[in-house]
Amino acid sequence: MTDVWNIVTRRDFLRQAWRWGVAAGGAGVALSSPAWLKWLNRRENGKALAANAAEELARNAPRARFWIAADQQGVRCLECHPPNAQECHHPETGELLTEHTHSNAYVKCLLCAQTCLIPEGERGGCRARMNVGGELRSLVYGRPISIHVDPIEKKPFYHFLPGSSAYSLATAGCPLHCKFCQNWELSQSRPEDHQTDFVSPDRIVSGAQSCSVPVIAFTYNEPTVFTEYLLDIAARGREAGVRSVLISCGFMTEAPLTEMCQALDAIKIDLKGFSPDFYHNVCSADLQPVLRSIKQVARSGVHLEIVNLVVPTLNDSDTMMRGLVDWMAGELGPDVPVHFTRFHPDYQLMNLPPTPVATLEKARDMAMECGIHYAFVGNVPGHPGNNTYCPSCHKAVIKRSNFFVVESNMKNGKCGFCGTPIAGVWQ
Repeated sequence: MTDVWNIVTRRDFLRQAWRWGVAAGGAGVALSSPAWLKWLNRRENGKALAANAAEELARNAPRARFWIAADQQGVRCLECHPPNAQECHHPETGELLTEHTHSNAYVKCLLCAQTCLIPEGERGGCRARMNVGGELRSLVYGRPISIHVDPIEKKPFYHFLPGSSAYSLATAGCPLHCKFCQNWELSQSRPEDHQTDFVSPDRIVSGAQSCSVPVIAFTYNEPTVFTEYLLDIAARGREAGVRSVLISCGFMTEAPLTEMCQALDAIKIDLKGFSPDFYHNVCSADLQPVLRSIKQVARSGVHLEIVNLVVPTLNDSDTMMRGLVDWMAGELGPDVPVHFTRFHPDYQLMNLPPTPVATLEKARDMAMECGIHYAFVGNVPGHPGNNTYCPSCHKAVIKRSNFFVVESNMKNGKCGFCGTPIAGVWQ
């Protein structure tokens, strides 16, 4: 009898293991191969099977939205150049010039708050959008590199269809470069680092339906970089009765977020710290665009939850925590859930310890003292701070263990003990 392990080579085994999701560490569908698997896929002569992957992606990539071209009619200088730049005027008549000829066909991306000015053949800071021949193209439209079915509580959403599952997908790319990113293999990669086939929006929706999952979640990397894909999936999902949710850093501009709020059913935003210096030094970003996005989502009426990953020595000071909860209570009111989540060493911050549970408890207490009704301790399995408590009678209306609901005392969106309405989306 032939031993099957003599037939399957190590290379084939590793390649198949990735397809089975073993490399992802859990159930789901791994749709791409990372750099180490691309190395395994090289021909014997040393040439990669996809040596020109980036060029091929750019050639086939669809036209993006939310951008302007420097030579576009009606575009003024200050729309591309920084605020301290001067408008261009005709040297003789003094007339304001609105049409220009540039030696390089620049485009300015208006999707995220980085608003990258991109020369021809180059990309924005997210690595997912490229200037191809003077037009901006999305290198990640239809290119998910990871799809999994997760509990909705893992996102985390605690007040949106608790106990349900979410068909979760990601592409490559992110406009931020957080040193503590726990999905850095996806967010900090380039689209060509992964081998994946085109997956249409209709196939994503049918995939969710085939799994009998009521929610599609855009998550893992920063979904803003695939906004066009996200909007198309959400539109088809709504037609099919499947809801869509966004897990985001909130670092987008107003126009695309307006469309997202119209298309989505819930949005969770990571408010990573309440300090401009923290955002600049740790995330390579700015705080103010995130605060603006949070307020915009709250005004839109879309279900909103906030997460603060508490990183020891970086964003865990009493001053920063107090600023965050005071801002939330004043700008968002008492009913927006906030999760204070435990940090675990990862990516570029392996030198830091996990967040002390006492620090998370203190942050939660601050939030409750400020009048926030629903504050949680996250990433601490079995902690009572994972539960939802009625703001009137203070009894547990939803009890959770890990990412699962183990007991519910809700009745028609109200506390089953005293009848007080509990803010959220329950059915």
